[in-house]
Amino acid sequence: MFKGQLTIHYHRDFDGMVAGAVLASILSERDEEDIVLKSVNYDQRKNWESFSKDERFAIVDFHFHPQASYWFDHHPTTFLTPELREQYKPDERWMWDPESPSCPPMILAHAKKYWGYEPSERFIEMAQWSDIIDAARYESVDQAIYGDTPALRIARALTASPSQKWPDEIASAMMDETLEEVAERADVEQAHQRASSNRDKALLHFPPTVIWNKDGVLLYDASSNRIRRERFAAYYHHPDISYAVGVIPTRAGFHVTCGENPWNQPTNRANVGELMERYGGGGHIAVGGANPPNLDETRRVAEEVANILVKHLQD
Repeated sequence: MFKGQLTIHYHRDFDGMVAGAVLASILSERDEEDIVLKSVNYDQRKNWESFSKDERFAIVDFHFHPQASYWFDHHPTTFLTPELREQYKPDERWMWDPESPSCPPMILAHAKKYWGYEPSERFIEMAQWSDIIDAARYESVDQAIYGDTPALRIARALTASPSQKWPDEIASAMMDETLEEVAERADVEQAHQRASSNRDKALLHFPPTVIWNKDGVLLYDASSNRIRRERFAAYYHHPDISYAVGVIPTRAGFHVTCGENPWNQPTNRANVGELMERYGGGGHIAVGGANPPNLDETRRVAEEVANILVKHLQD
């Protein structure tokens, strides 16, 4: 029986892309004849109730939606309202595990339990790297910044994506190719070269963006489009800090980013995702973000969050 096109919306990062590819591959073996992969990001949460109103869809590594034919996520802040939380009931099509480091291992385990699916070594490897990358389980800050395995090359290439739709092409390639094969694609290599150059510039650009560094918390403002950004630059330059809070630009405006130093975790950890929920964002215990309406408000929120973390570490 033809079911019609199924669009799998995945969060636009390495973890989400692998999750989308894994679910698409599994469902294609379960008689889904027409699957499309399409990325989604936090700037698309407005009017969430009517999201993808006229299509049949699945969502992975992103907020819960009661109309999703399939849904898998591991974010503690996945439910945008208490009403949505009440609508979630785990079953053959939906799964939420906030303890999982990333989304792909959840999908593989779920598919094995409910559908008798046996994952390939290729997908097992992707899931392992998803855990490392999404949960920042790198051996060191040097591996995070300069790591050169296929998975890390792909993840870095995503930071220099040539278009918003390009991740869809790479996620689709992951359905059938190994990480090494995907990393060897000419477009991935070109993006990786651009991203590596951006990384080197970002490490040079970061020190002047620092506003203050006190009691284990660093606040920085990288809102200028002329400044290159590197996710782990704060910990590379300031390995003694426990938290970094920054202002960065996005396609949709400005973003507050907040993260815990994976290599210098505090003994009394704050829940960053829950903290960012106060400002309309979300995330995990160690990392999160929010999108205030303008630059002034983004800067205000960033400083407020940084001061909250300073006080938390002092308690």
